[in-house]
Amino acid sequence: MTHDSGRGDDDPVETGSFASPPCFMHEIDPAYGGGVDPVQAGDVARWRKAERERLIAARLALSAEERTAHAERLAADLDAVIDRIAPRSVSLYWPFRGEPDLRAWMQRVQGKGLRIALPVVIAKGQPLVFREWQPGTPLARGVWNIPYPADGEPIVPGVVIAPLVGFDPAGYRLGYGGGFFDRTLATLAPRPVAIGVGHTIGALETIYPQSHDIAMDWVLLGDGSPRAHTQQRGVT
Repeated sequence: MTHDSGRGDDDPVETGSFASPPCFMHEIDPAYGGGVDPVQAGDVARWRKAERERLIAARLALSAEERTAHAERLAADLDAVIDRIAPRSVSLYWPFRGEPDLRAWMQRVQGKGLRIALPVVIAKGQPLVFREWQPGTPLARGVWNIPYPADGEPIVPGVVIAPLVGFDPAGYRLGYGGGFFDRTLATLAPRPVAIGVGHTIGALETIYPQSHDIAMDWVLLGDGSPRAHTQQRGVT
């Protein structure tokens, strides 16, 4: 079986050949959807696909300077929230298609003793697992050459940081279309604190949340104003 880093694809691929988040309703196991009306689900899936493409294009249009400055501001927001939550371990992600590049932050906090993990897709329709990352950890490459820890024991992080393509005022996240993060958060107990990181350009009035969607506990946009949701889970 091929393992990789968990980002999802809009096109049919071999089981296990994925790379990170996702959300297409028609690709999700019907049992996972919780009896969603198929007509409504199809409408939502088409709308999400169009919005996903629009928002990714806008993100990719940002200059290298804008991306670097945004990542630095996000790192400051993350420091503030992580200091409040005080977890022992955090799962991050390897940046893809203009996602905020937080690898410098990841290496900095790992050097201060915070355990860092990266997500790994085991199979389509299955929750993600998280493997610890350290500088020098052997990496394998999944689809689109996204790295992930090649081996190691899985850990359950106290915080999961997920990239946002889009988001709404209730903290619901528009991802790439396969439901991996939602499925994972629904499975883990205790559930990690979920932090979505993205750009202000990703703001939507609603993502039309479905029964499987799980709101982020925090949304960080690099604007100095972290947004807490779901009764500020994980805040001490």
